[in-house]
Amino acid sequence: MKPSTNPSKTAFWIGNALLAVALLMLFYMNPLAERFGMLAFVGWVIVAALGVYLVVKDRHEEPPL
Repeated sequence: MKPSTNPSKTAFWIGNALLAVALLMLFYMNPLAERFGMLAFVGWVIVAALGVYLVVKDRHEEPPL
């Protein structure tokens, strides 16, 4: 039997991995900023935003009131 891969589940786990990378980048932001300057911050924002987007990408239900 071939295991079915749900694309939304894959995107969810890739998003979590990107958020873990963003967390590690925060721990090492000072050395990254010394080496890359503002590009370190811009890179962190891009990685974190992409991770959040992938995690919440297929939320179709309305939030509770």
